[in-house]
Amino acid sequence: MSEPAGTIDVLVVDDDFMVARVHRTFVERVAPFRVVGTAHTGAQAVAAVDELRPDLVLLDLYLPDVFGLDVIPRLRTAGHDCDVMVISAAREADAVRGAVRHGVVDYLLKPFDQEDLHPRLERYATRRGRLLSATVRGQADVDRVLAGAFAPSAGSTLPKGLSVETAELIERVLRDADGTVSAAEAAAATGVSRVSARRYLEHFHTTGHADVSLRYGTAGRPERRYSWRGRPTGHAR
Repeated sequence: MSEPAGTIDVLVVDDDFMVARVHRTFVERVAPFRVVGTAHTGAQAVAAVDELRPDLVLLDLYLPDVFGLDVIPRLRTAGHDCDVMVISAAREADAVRGAVRHGVVDYLLKPFDQEDLHPRLERYATRRGRLLSATVRGQADVDRVLAGAFAPSAGSTLPKGLSVETAELIERVLRDADGTVSAAEAAAATGVSRVSARRYLEHFHTTGHADVSLRYGTAGRPERRYSWRGRPTGHAR
């Protein structure tokens, strides 16, 4: 059976079987991504890439046999050019710098939820499409390819349906907040609906202007709380 045109095949690598299952569910909610397999060690990851030939690998760093970044040169030595997105709890600067040196396409910290991963996958799909369809005839074309590969897709332009005036109001709430802000709190401070406030907050998060932390209560889903990039969240541990 032939695969759908434009499908992006993904391999999920995580040492925890349950976490890998959750990540698989998250990925498969985003078109045109399709999970073709999971692996739980570095050795399994290399073997799975060799067999399944995925386009993208979601790579945990704390694997039982090797440090996750050590998997990447093994893949390159074996001739695989799949992209790698790190998904890990590793917050050390050395890990992030090492990931950049190895050419990862993104780095997402655990814990996260669907709304953290979704825009990153969409951004990756957009960049990948630009690279695959690029025609290079001169330096101007090279510059456009590089811009599409490394610049945030959202840029400074607001998505359709968002207004500059409301964005400025939400931004002011974030900048002036003593700590983090929820969508409900931003809505109350600006007079917009909670759903609208959430859209603006998620836009700021997607474009790298705001950070997100999760506050866990006694029941239900964790509450997403936002802070303007560079401001302390008050919940660091």
